[in-house]
Amino acid sequence: MSFKLRTVLTVIFAGLSLFVILTIGYVFSQRSFDAVETEIGHSLEGTALQTADKLDRFMYSRSGEMDLLGNMASMNDRFNPVDIQMLLDQLQNSFPSFSWVGFMDPKGKVLAATDGILLGEDLSERPVYQEGIKGKFIGDVHNALLLAKLLPNPSGEPLQFVDISLPLKDSQGQIRGVLAAHLSWAWAKEVEASVLIPLQREEKDIEFFIVSKKEHTVLLGPKEWVGKPLALEGIGEKRNSKSIWSTQKWPDGKEYVTGLAYSQGYKDYPGLGWTIIIRQGKTAAFSSVVDLKWFNIYAGIVVMLLFAPIGWLLSRLISAPLVRLTRVADRLSAGENIDIPETKGLKEIEALSRSLRNMVSSIMNKDSELVVMQNLAHYDQLTGLKNRTALETYLEETLEMESEDHTLTFLYLDLDGFKSVNDSLGHQTGDVLLQKVAQRLTALSHEDGITVRLGGDEFLIVIRSASDNPRQEAVHYAQDIIQSLNKPFIIEYERVHIGCSIGGAEYPTNSNNPSEIIRMADEALYRSKRAGKNRVTFYSESDSEG
Repeated sequence: MSFKLRTVLTVIFAGLSLFVILTIGYVFSQRSFDAVETEIGHSLEGTALQTADKLDRFMYSRSGEMDLLGNMASMNDRFNPVDIQMLLDQLQNSFPSFSWVGFMDPKGKVLAATDGILLGEDLSERPVYQEGIKGKFIGDVHNALLLAKLLPNPSGEPLQFVDISLPLKDSQGQIRGVLAAHLSWAWAKEVEASVLIPLQREEKDIEFFIVSKKEHTVLLGPKEWVGKPLALEGIGEKRNSKSIWSTQKWPDGKEYVTGLAYSQGYKDYPGLGWTIIIRQGKTAAFSSVVDLKWFNIYAGIVVMLLFAPIGWLLSRLISAPLVRLTRVADRLSAGENIDIPETKGLKEIEALSRSLRNMVSSIMNKDSELVVMQNLAHYDQLTGLKNRTALETYLEETLEMESEDHTLTFLYLDLDGFKSVNDSLGHQTGDVLLQKVAQRLTALSHEDGITVRLGGDEFLIVIRSASDNPRQEAVHYAQDIIQSLNKPFIIEYERVHIGCSIGGAEYPTNSNNPSEIIRMADEALYRSKRAGKNRVTFYSESDSEG
């Protein structure tokens, strides 16, 4: 079967244009999918980790308050129910999350209780007594039917509690009673709201879960999930890290980008083994990329429709040179690396040859543009410093070639007085101040190190040193940073003064785990804050004991 040359040229011209546009769009979309998935995954994982930390710190604080209350109740071996009642009321007034606090005698009879609830009752058969008389007990989320009937409940939803109990002993070590408390689970919903509301302003289909360690029951989440076991990859497995993320199919049959973090306790609070999960539907997560993909398809169709009539009208004039150009294009499609020749004669043909050369050049440049986009993903947009993603890449590359002759010193920086500048002069001035701080840190940066903005006014600097005394080298460097940041900044003709507190930790001296090193440097930073700010403090083993 043969076709007219005009028809053949039109089809080839239009088809080649569509093929090139769709190929570029497909490659770009696929890479965008990967980049967006990774970014969303790390974001959800980070948010879940922060939430787990909030929950652990809250429970640690309430556990400490119970210890303090127990010590006060045990003073002078009096164990007077009237005095203890006053202490219980003060605790509940200061911290409303304590729904009920009571003091029982060694046999389980309630001698003092907030609001008089359960006063005189025998709780010896209750786990809060049976476990508490043995030693300090922290129980997971549960229903308390008896207590729920006695407490106000405007919402009408089932009340749930977390138990804390401990024995009270006199100076001779004899048990004189049990101090017990029920924490309202409502505070966890406040944490959920503080996490979800900011996310839902920017993203769609974000959901939050807290899953128990025992039987993996959903303690908090969408109503249809609460109280049901959740079978999901990453729950119940050996936890080699504090957090993970993945894209996986859930029991409802839908795919979600899922960030998980594990409650591992805080200081002397061991944690209840909760799994914190934040998920986003894959469809919602990739909606922008899908829109871009369809735009590329429509653009390719429009380009094809525009070029088809041009080929039809010019076919007789450009038949011969167009055949030659088509052959070159076919060779390019086959993967050959050749240049499109310039065709002399008709201006239209010359323009066409130039257009095809530009098209091929555009294809080659797309890869370069994608590389640039990947590089941008490693930098903080406000300050131009490296970000957490770049830090992770740096540590992977550095630790692979690490030897015993080298030390990595982690310096955790926080700006003293930045909040007052932000509040008094405005966020725009605060952003300019962060940019100027980044410029000074860059000017002082080490050749083999990395300077990272972690977020807000917090920065992390990693120094790679082969000297005999890396600690002294790091101290000198930290003092140079403090001295540099103590100099005034001129912003909109205003002199702005800030300070800088620094905490340091060393790899592998303090730990072989980079994540643990960063945490140690953060603890050392807060020691600098407590010691008067504007100074550098290095982590020591006594920090973890304190």
